[in-house]
Amino acid sequence: MREIVLDIETTGLQYKDGDRIIDIACLELSNLIPTGRTYQTYVNPEGRKVGKSVEIHNLTDEFLQDKKLFKKVISEFLKFIKNAPLIVHNGLIFDIPFLNNELKLHKFNIIKNPIIDTVLLARKKFPNSPVNLDALCRRFDIDLFTRKKKHGASIDTKLLARVYLELKGGQQPDLNLKKSISYENKDQNINYNKKEWEERIYSLSIEEIDKHKKYIKKIKNPLWNIYN
Repeated sequence: MREIVLDIETTGLQYKDGDRIIDIACLELSNLIPTGRTYQTYVNPEGRKVGKSVEIHNLTDEFLQDKKLFKKVISEFLKFIKNAPLIVHNGLIFDIPFLNNELKLHKFNIIKNPIIDTVLLARKKFPNSPVNLDALCRRFDIDLFTRKKKHGASIDTKLLARVYLELKGGQQPDLNLKKSISYENKDQNINYNKKEWEERIYSLSIEEIDKHKKYIKKIKNPLWNIYN
């Protein structure tokens, strides 16, 4: 099943007050495994100043002034997500309303994809415990070093993908009976490796084989004699 992990950065917390999206990142999963396909773009907020939020994501007004307007990235963004379920963190309150606001401003239909909010999953699994992304990463022993430097959408999708996998039951998708497989996207510096499992061979001793033959002879009218 194809799913898209999604995160955005904005000029502020309230789209109703005129705040705009400045960074969008998506990461594709297939059956809970990152495929290496990603989408990321910075967005010109059309005159809206970044303000104090620059302390979180480090995206300045100067950096954003020559980036594409949202109307210029809508088509490629929608083409990437298609109708796949969207994995978001607190996205029902933040990411999705922001995206829908931008889409409505440019006369596009709002997002109708299924939404999976990891905040709700975490609250159900860990009631009365912190469920922000940092807390969940620490709970699952996921390295937060990259997030300490800056709080970007691309970084957060990678962390959220790992948190989502843990919330769905842990590392089972890493189980692989073949050789190690790596999904890599050099441009985005993503490298996900499945675990390699060594083949274990169990050999019976002569004594064990002899005991087995003697035990078989004690069975009366065994079913396998029907086919002899």
